[in-house]
Amino acid sequence: MAENTAATATGTSSTTGAAKPGEPTTLWVERTGTRAYTGRSSRGAEVLIGSQGVPGVFTPGELLKIALAACSGLSADFPLSRKLGDNFDATIRVSGDPDRENEVYPQLEEVFELDLSELDEQARERLLVTVQRAIDKVCTVGRTLKAGSKVTLSFEVDA
Repeated sequence: MAENTAATATGTSSTTGAAKPGEPTTLWVERTGTRAYTGRSSRGAEVLIGSQGVPGVFTPGELLKIALAACSGLSADFPLSRKLGDNFDATIRVSGDPDRENEVYPQLEEVFELDLSELDEQARERLLVTVQRAIDKVCTVGRTLKAGSKVTLSFEVDA
């Protein structure tokens, strides 16, 4: 049986285990059934992954979209909380239909829902420009999707 390995944030391979402070988080998926996997991190996080139509799981494409929306939200959190306070509500909806012939998402759309009714028009515009700049500058997922990324795959097998 193959050793359980995973790619780390630095692109190296590591056996699964608890993350030590200062070390990159190790990520991996384990097969848990027919077309069912559990994604795990060395920080103890888990996410259920499976086929479309299976209750209680995300598809890989849904995870991609959620990662984009979450990255945008986290990137915008500081400028928004600075202006709106720590208890502001935000929802980022993300969508995009797959091109099944080519197995890609040709376009993803995000809608950032915020209540800015307490701000005047000029303050709203300034805040939205600041938020957009923050997302453009530090949202690694969005920047990676826009730039493209080289992906490599290798195999470790028992023979």
